[in-house]
Amino acid sequence: MPFDLLGEKGFLTVLEKRLKERGHAVILVAEGAGQDLLHSAGKPSERDASGNIRLFDIGLFLKETIEAYFKRKEVEVNLKYIDPSYIVRSVTANASDSLYCGILAKYAVHAAMAGKTGMVVGLVNDTYVHLPLKAVASKRKMVDLHGNIWMNVLESTGQPESMKND
Repeated sequence: MPFDLLGEKGFLTVLEKRLKERGHAVILVAEGAGQDLLHSAGKPSERDASGNIRLFDIGLFLKETIEAYFKRKEVEVNLKYIDPSYIVRSVTANASDSLYCGILAKYAVHAAMAGKTGMVVGLVNDTYVHLPLKAVASKRKMVDLHGNIWMNVLESTGQPESMKND
């Protein structure tokens, strides 16, 4: 969902209001969010080895922007920035994870021995199935910004429906 940084409905105004009312805030941002803000800041696009557009680091950008915004206003903020990508990828497997991976490996080996290619093993409705890679990777999962799940997020967090000024 696009958002503005400044202005009456902008992210920084909403954040400032939240801090005044509650004294704290937790900000989570998806890695693809705010790319338009970074492009307009003059950062050139790059591509990875596969030719995909490399996303800018919105988290670090927001951290620096928030710090600068409140410094200009002479408001002290205690901001902690955590990039969870390393943490998420380095969590120690537990017994359940090990069993699940072992079962997936077993089914993958059976599929390979049967000559199946271009597929991945997955658990669907408590059944291990072969899923074609083309079907699995055919489109990205998107949150419907007008659907119940997103509306529940807005209700539970108290954030506004939009942080766009127009």
